[in-house]
Amino acid sequence: MTAPPDTPAVLDDAGLLRESLHDPERFAVLYDRHLPAVHRYLAGRLGREGSEDLAAETFLIAFRRRRDFDPGRGAVRPWLFGIATHLVAQHRRTEARRLKLLGRIATEDSVAGHEERVTAQVTAWAARPDLVRAMSALSRGDRDVVFLAALGGLGYEEIGQALGIPSGTVGSRLTRARRKLRQALGGIDPLEEN
Repeated sequence: MTAPPDTPAVLDDAGLLRESLHDPERFAVLYDRHLPAVHRYLAGRLGREGSEDLAAETFLIAFRRRRDFDPGRGAVRPWLFGIATHLVAQHRRTEARRLKLLGRIATEDSVAGHEERVTAQVTAWAARPDLVRAMSALSRGDRDVVFLAALGGLGYEEIGQALGIPSGTVGSRLTRARRKLRQALGGIDPLEEN
């Protein structure tokens, strides 16, 4: 037996978001659908510590802004990843300010940002220290595109929607990043699917 057409199981993401304007509990279905992927993306960018809070904050912001969602600009999934990416940038700025303040207070060497530590951990796991240097050398925009593709599993169009840039720009950034990574790794493309 199939579910009636107005049940959350049948509605697409945009339909659920629209329905949540009148029945806020419908938003829980979106949360359940997309939380694992958003959390995995944030954990990859920032580590487990704090990623749960930022994942929850991503959905809180989405819930508060659900009335402003425009399906003509893209799908709900990349919209959520866009919010998460914005929170990562905000987190990095806050962390950078905190580290700068600590640097003024303490005379110790400054600690690398969390994203760089995560990149270092991934590289150490893969025994590729050159990858850390290559990822660190990428611009933030290129790094965001790489992480959204590799950790978020988003395609060009979705990444473009998430970052508010054309999919052609996504392609250019990803191509440039892959070229730089290949050069740093002696011809090996870490983004190539096996």
